[in-house]
Amino acid sequence: MCKKIITAGIIVIGDELLSGRTQDTNISYIANWLSPLGIRVEEARIIKDHKDTIVRTVREFSKLFTYVFTTGGIGPTHDDITADAIARAFNLTIDIREDAVCMLKERYSYTELNQARLKMARVPKGASLIKNPVSQAPGFQVHNVFTLAGIPSIMRAMLIDVQDRLETGKKLHSIVVIAEGISEGDAALPLSIIEKSFDNITLGSYPNFNRELIGVQFVARGPDIEELNKVKLKLEDMITDLKRVGE
Repeated sequence: MCKKIITAGIIVIGDELLSGRTQDTNISYIANWLSPLGIRVEEARIIKDHKDTIVRTVREFSKLFTYVFTTGGIGPTHDDITADAIARAFNLTIDIREDAVCMLKERYSYTELNQARLKMARVPKGASLIKNPVSQAPGFQVHNVFTLAGIPSIMRAMLIDVQDRLETGKKLHSIVVIAEGISEGDAALPLSIIEKSFDNITLGSYPNFNRELIGVQFVARGPDIEELNKVKLKLEDMITDLKRVGE
């Protein structure tokens, strides 16, 4: 059976990321984690801790992509508003869930489980919990949206509980062709012609300016290895022609 194309969008939530105080690593990790599953990340967006912004972005991504991953904003502090925003995005009520409280009790004693920490047990009605083996505070899934912690080590641990919930798609493969002594501008037109002749292939060009190599790397991505090999031959012919013209 031919697998279909499965897509994903990533929403990273946090004022500290937009201010530059914290550097995001979750986007690249999630994208690399999804790639072997044949799930293509088509958009990633970093947004502020603002309820209306989160609601609007989640609704948009949920309609656009097969799966959506959000990270950040589900902790115990006043600016952790993601859970409430997700609930509003899908017109759901939200309250403390006993099964989420039970998870927190694996880490916190009765006296430690104060109102702030109980906030991490507030979950939209009907959501499926996502286990957190690091700090026990769960994430959750509403429809096609997976809401995860922002701390990278915790987010990565949560993905273990997510994988079996995902439908896998066509895996993307890639090939790289390196050309020395030509510029990206020289290749722009013939590269676009090659790309248009293959329906399921995307082509990118990345210039090199280091001392060891002045030239361009061409990267082709697609689900069909045989088709990629044809693209590779086309790229090699293009490079030969460009060098001949430059002589």
